[in-house]
Amino acid sequence: MKIHPARFNTYLLVAALVAGIAGCQTPSKKKELSTLRVHIEVTPDGTGANQVVPVFREQPVRININKSPFLTELHVASAQVVESLGGYAIQIQFNRSGTWLLEQYSLANKGRRMVIFSQFGDGPDQARWLAAPLIRQGITNGFLVFTPDASRDEAERIVRGLNNLVAQNKQKGL
Repeated sequence: MKIHPARFNTYLLVAALVAGIAGCQTPSKKKELSTLRVHIEVTPDGTGANQVVPVFREQPVRININKSPFLTELHVASAQVVESLGGYAIQIQFNRSGTWLLEQYSLANKGRRMVIFSQFGDGPDQARWLAAPLIRQGITNGFLVFTPDASRDEAERIVRGLNNLVAQNKQKGL
């Protein structure tokens, strides 16, 4: 039996192209990512540096905030959903620079609110102002705990997305 190498390579090439084009495709499950933006409440000053935002969906409270967040998801070291009185809360642990910023802003702004925003999906209902905790004292330990205006499932998605982003940034060396 004689095998012609050119014919065999042609068949192999055609088979490889067909497999590459119509091969089995497993759906790639993209890792969920979430954002976190913490803004500080400010007095309206007529400039474009601040804006009024509605916090809470059922009975919105309008709060004037500085448009620039002082903490973002890049300052997060870890996040988790924790049990709290009568429900659950989100606990954010900040990295070194985030801890320092949280301490500075909380000490300088007692009696004001931190207004927290998150985007945790692609839909418009998955981007919202989650909470507006009142600053009663300086937060020096780097932990921010708040009760979100979100279902437990949404809170878990936010936390999962933040932790995925932390892991992704560690891989990139950020």
